[in-house]
Amino acid sequence: MRAQTARLHTAVRLVDFVELTKPRISLMVVLTAAAGFLVAARGPLPGMLLLNTLVGTGLLAAGASVLNQVIERDTDARMRRTADRPLPAGRVDPDAALLFGVGLAVAGLLMLALLVNLLTALLGAATLGGYLFVYTPLKRLTSLSTVVGAVPGAMPPLMGWAALRDGLEPAAWSLFGLLFLWQLPHFLAIAWLYRADYARAGFPMLPVHDPEGARTARQMVLYGAALVPVSVLPSVFGLAGVAYFAGSLALGVALLACCLAFAASRSAAAARRLMLASVFYLPAVLVVLVLDRAALS
Repeated sequence: MRAQTARLHTAVRLVDFVELTKPRISLMVVLTAAAGFLVAARGPLPGMLLLNTLVGTGLLAAGASVLNQVIERDTDARMRRTADRPLPAGRVDPDAALLFGVGLAVAGLLMLALLVNLLTALLGAATLGGYLFVYTPLKRLTSLSTVVGAVPGAMPPLMGWAALRDGLEPAAWSLFGLLFLWQLPHFLAIAWLYRADYARAGFPMLPVHDPEGARTARQMVLYGAALVPVSVLPSVFGLAGVAYFAGSLALGVALLACCLAFAASRSAAAARRLMLASVFYLPAVLVVLVLDRAALS
């Protein structure tokens, strides 16, 4: 009976440590890095380089998520949405989480530096530093943190591109622009849905100080409208063809329509539809891009 209880306790602890890595977000980071790598490819794919890039990026993303939760464990405890996370709930010791996060991040950076190339590792280090030491503290100070945080969030496709080409051509930045602009209506929708939670935690997100939602709606529409032309730039740079141009245009207009729908009603239902549409948009546009790129190769 004691052995069974010990095994159960160990399993629960393992689940908590996995939860600290935010697997869904880490997976999205890996997929966007993979998109950058695949779009940059010319000719046969170097499979081992791709594997090393994705594993190193995944370890780095997981470590960043853990360390972010170590830093924000006190504010997480004040938000209903995050209060049951392993650290604020007291299921994981902060020192153990710190060691775990540092270990993952260092392992990811070393893997990228030694098995991929130095540029990719430097981009990864910049992403980690920007996320933990710029965006995370700014969340307590200004609503502009959302814009600042979109910079490290848009870096993974650049890392994927740099891993293959060991450089960053202008075309690579079109992928950065796509991810940068996509994040803003996505996170504004989340912030609107959980604005009471953010206010309780002391985060001055835009919807916290915009109870009527007018400024929030304007920014959603602005970023959604900017995403439409930016999303077709890969075709302009020759990374994709007509299929991607048409697909990205249709997806961008659909996401913009969701932004406009929120602006018209400023309701929780419209914000939730926008959030779900943005969750669908990113993998859809990246799949169309990678498939069209492969067809051109």
